[in-house]
Amino acid sequence: MDRYRVARRSLALVRNLTIIPPLAYVRGDAILLPVGDEHCIDLSNVSKRYGKRVWALRDLSLRVRRGEIFGLLGSNGAGKSTLVKIMVSVVKPTQVNGMILGKPVGDRATLARVGYLPESHRFPRYLTGRQAIEFFAALSKVDRRTRKKRAAELLETVGMTQWGDRRVGEYSKGMMQRVGLAQALAGDPDLVILDEPTDGVDPVGRRDIREVLSRLREQGKTVFINSHLLSELELICDRMAILVSGQVAKSGTLDELTAARQRYEIQFAAGSPGGDLNAIQRLFLKLGAEVKDPTHGTLPGGRWITATDHTVCIGTDEPVEIQSIVDALRVDGQTIVRVQSVRPSLEDLFIEAVGEQTGVGAVRP
Repeated sequence: MDRYRVARRSLALVRNLTIIPPLAYVRGDAILLPVGDEHCIDLSNVSKRYGKRVWALRDLSLRVRRGEIFGLLGSNGAGKSTLVKIMVSVVKPTQVNGMILGKPVGDRATLARVGYLPESHRFPRYLTGRQAIEFFAALSKVDRRTRKKRAAELLETVGMTQWGDRRVGEYSKGMMQRVGLAQALAGDPDLVILDEPTDGVDPVGRRDIREVLSRLREQGKTVFINSHLLSELELICDRMAILVSGQVAKSGTLDELTAARQRYEIQFAAGSPGGDLNAIQRLFLKLGAEVKDPTHGTLPGGRWITATDHTVCIGTDEPVEIQSIVDALRVDGQTIVRVQSVRPSLEDLFIEAVGEQTGVGAVRP
């Protein structure tokens, strides 16, 4: 690793540290010390045109920090695999500016430090899983003794020790994915790029893969995951980007992406005296809300408030800001049934970003 020095310490020592260098951070029992640029992937103006009219990617810009797990989401045909293949020099871009691991995209020496699991990968059917891992380690110029040891370790890591000496032609799709992940790690890369890594893997296997990726992060490695399995990315990723028709529509942490839509919902019992709508109007009046229509308004502090039937929604994630609303409802004689903090799911964000573009994929001018 050329950008992070990993200092191993016992967990007790890590917790007792009183001074941690600026920009360093602790993961598990590792202290990650940054050296130079904090971005593992720094791309701008990435474009790929097929023929004269069809654009798979158009002026895409993307940054991935070192030592994080980053997820790229998009519907089928959005350009995810095309971007990944440009990053590993499988596909020639129409235009690209940027760096991978501190070097220009396509630098051959840098590619040796990148592990790659393609979508729908294939191994020669006559090889065993162990032989496949050793073969790819050899391509990464790992010496014979080390690659044999590493193959055994990786088979155990991905839960394939029992089947490591069987031919891959006998493997299920989930087993192929596990060995595929192992081969991506065979060269001990600094950057691991995974294209649909949990495709065809059962729930137990998906959990196992998440644990492997978490350990890679603790070691200071960067993991870039390309997937349309939103629930998986929501569980493991530090940050993510949503790709729509070849362009990044949104990017950030899940908290950053959902901040504007987090809310509290307060439900009160139905059947209020004079009707629920009257109860809502009385509430808006007590709170001094600027009313846009009978069920929508803005509170004095600028937070939005809406009401439907007997549920009030307030645009905040701070519990202290809803206390006055709960109090006003109680003073009005309402029975509080439920108070709940609500955050949009990654699926909600994805559908919102994709909108009518879902399934369209590559675009024409």
